[in-house]
Amino acid sequence: MNIAKLAEERVKERGEYVSIIYEDREITNVEMVRVANKLANALKSLGIKRGDRVILQMPNCPEVLQGFHAAWKLGAVVVPINFLVGEEETTYIYEDSGAKVVISSQAFLPKIRAGQAKVPSLETVILVDQEAPPSTLSFAQLVEKSPEELEAVETVDDELAALIYTAGTTGRPKGVMHSHYSLYANARMQYETVALPDGLTSISALPLCHSYGIATMNNGLFRRGKTVLLNSFSVETIFAAIEKYRANIMPAVPTMYIFMLLYPEPKKYDLSSMKYWISGSAPLSLATWGKFKEVFGFEITEGWGLTEAGANNSVNPLMGLKKVGSIGLPMKGTEMRIVDDNGNVLPQGKEGEIVIRGPMLMKGYWNKPKETAEILRDGWLYTGDVGYVDEDGYFWITDRKKDLIIKAGENISPRVIEEVLFKHPQISEAAVIGIKDEIYGENIKAFAVLKPGQTATAEEIIEYCQAKLTSFLVPKEVAFMKALPKNLVGKILKKELRKLP
Repeated sequence: MNIAKLAEERVKERGEYVSIIYEDREITNVEMVRVANKLANALKSLGIKRGDRVILQMPNCPEVLQGFHAAWKLGAVVVPINFLVGEEETTYIYEDSGAKVVISSQAFLPKIRAGQAKVPSLETVILVDQEAPPSTLSFAQLVEKSPEELEAVETVDDELAALIYTAGTTGRPKGVMHSHYSLYANARMQYETVALPDGLTSISALPLCHSYGIATMNNGLFRRGKTVLLNSFSVETIFAAIEKYRANIMPAVPTMYIFMLLYPEPKKYDLSSMKYWISGSAPLSLATWGKFKEVFGFEITEGWGLTEAGANNSVNPLMGLKKVGSIGLPMKGTEMRIVDDNGNVLPQGKEGEIVIRGPMLMKGYWNKPKETAEILRDGWLYTGDVGYVDEDGYFWITDRKKDLIIKAGENISPRVIEEVLFKHPQISEAAVIGIKDEIYGENIKAFAVLKPGQTATAEEIIEYCQAKLTSFLVPKEVAFMKALPKNLVGKILKKELRKLP
């Protein structure tokens, strides 16, 4: 199975129609395939072959979609990078993935150059801008001079298709390995579970470097529709696009809905065409759900999923019983259950760890067999989320075993921030946790133990972090302690920190 080949078969079956709208430019499905094929031939001429990794590092644009298709047609592996992450993490992904080529834009060229200096195996830089500086290649020129015809490589179902890096509790991102079949299976499960009609116009603001965005992209394998592709999140832009294109559906994360509620003119745009507002990636609060219905008159449909399982694994029904605050029912073909610490299945209403199983699971973590063995056991994915299943089969999340902080739908490793705090000259110990936040769902709180005889203020620690971290990773709060709570072997008990006011 090759996803790119399946996508081309769908185009032949459906005929030509406008499938993408980007910055008011209409692009047909046939044109998207034509450019992708030419890009694939260009990559092939540059020596990219089956199994090679191709990095896509830029905001949403048609070239990102074409990059996925081109790489997959060659049997290559797509490595989508969050373009906002820092130089150090970007360089690590370059090195860990072993990629040979990056497709990006001039805005990120300094970061790319810094990475190349440390990872010389990343030989080729392709830029989507009109001008390509020396030692880079022009996307448009490569496409223009390349032939259109190219047979897709016949990949096997289990062959690696995407390497999606996600934050890890150790501070180093982990490459989640998805095969052609796991991505296909996840898209098929969504299609069979969520009964959406053909012909919808969707608003796509989810970044295509994340599994949620990739899963939404792959829905096109099963549904004919039009996508208004946005390269950033702006409430004004989203609402204007809904009105202009009479959009019907939008997948989003809770923070996006919170910002919509903060928009000062909720009646400025005509949103009456919208039928489906979908939320995923992080828990949606009851207050946000209720306020959104009150202000805009729409009900949000909440779902849940993990990058390791293709992003979409459970959802509340579009029609029928919605249990606000729950993550809904398992997608068709997905098994979910609650287990204790020994893996024993727990009865309804009893809290334990949520585990899932199905063909959408990842192959494992790239180059990390130990971490893979910890999360994948006997065919089940241990999610680290704690919850219960009720009498109707709906799942509820009540806590999280993992230390990851989910801010605005983005996974943040506490260790990244802790490592910065550890380097502060006045700090001897530090720990970082997530705290509830009305805007972001979760925000960052740091706990610090000062060295004997030293003094510091919360403002000084925050200023120090601002100089060392991107603003998104800077703690919102800093609290000082005489000692951090620990167990008998010296491990910091973050559960106890979360109980503190």
